[in-house]
Amino acid sequence: MKHMTAIAITSPGGPEVLRPVELPVPVPRPGEILVRVKAAGVNRPDVLQRQGAYPPPPGAPETPGLEIAGEVAALGEGARRYEVGDRVCALVPGGGYAEYAVVHEDNALPVPPGLSFTEAAAIPETFFTVWTNVFDRGRLKEGETLLVHGGSSGIGTTAIMLGKAFGAVVAVTAGTEEKCSACRALGADLAINYRTADFAAVLAERGIRPDVILDMVGGEYVAKNLKVAAMHGRIVMIAFQKGSRFEADWMPIMLKRLTFTGSTLRPRSVAEKAEIARALERQVWPLFGAEQLKPIIFRTFPLAEAAAAHALMESSEHIGKIVLLT
Repeated sequence: MKHMTAIAITSPGGPEVLRPVELPVPVPRPGEILVRVKAAGVNRPDVLQRQGAYPPPPGAPETPGLEIAGEVAALGEGARRYEVGDRVCALVPGGGYAEYAVVHEDNALPVPPGLSFTEAAAIPETFFTVWTNVFDRGRLKEGETLLVHGGSSGIGTTAIMLGKAFGAVVAVTAGTEEKCSACRALGADLAINYRTADFAAVLAERGIRPDVILDMVGGEYVAKNLKVAAMHGRIVMIAFQKGSRFEADWMPIMLKRLTFTGSTLRPRSVAEKAEIARALERQVWPLFGAEQLKPIIFRTFPLAEAAAAHALMESSEHIGKIVLLT
């Protein structure tokens, strides 16, 4: 096959600017594999890219989509980790919303046993993000308390599952009672409806001091995070849904010897992403085999209905992941 269907961003704007187009099938470069995409995850960075606020890194495809699952269709020169026909999931710098995508073989992982392509496509972006931010930068340890803002999102549900799998106490914030119930069903020890309660006040009442806080909200949450964090706590920013400009009293950083950090994933090098992939393969992939982990899929859409998938993402009505099927 020389051509494929892919989703193009015809101009910066709302979900309606996403349109199916015909593009040449990409050719894998040395060290890369060509994947026949069966499913692709939908993520907040895709929405930002569509809006014109998050351009792809240099050399990455303009087609959106950061995570895929499918079968290896061809090997680039020197690629040896996989064989044609292998089932893989992968973190890609772009190009996931398409029938075919290329990725460096070191940024791909085997589909965990027992998982469908749909489930596997919901793994890379969220699991890479949670692992590098909660366990690498946040240094979460067994017995510590993890606070996750946006607990019902793809990132949030993954953080709950991984936090519990590695022995942490997990508290979350979410926007409805239904979402809070879903978080508790996944293992969250405490779920706070931020629309009806102040999470900082609830934590203070219960004497809970989070050791690690994973925040994708920003805005006024920053000052509250500093207030509630435990001594030697680690606050990790991964997004700013309420804005990256805010006013806060920074004295708690000194008094409690806090670490305030953050990171992005997409611009990282192949080697950096490969390091995360191998850590996941060693420490997390066995948990899938033991059925301790399972991605939460909220809804799937055909590839051609990517606009509808983005509209759902922006509504924030979902619990877990949204996935496109080719």
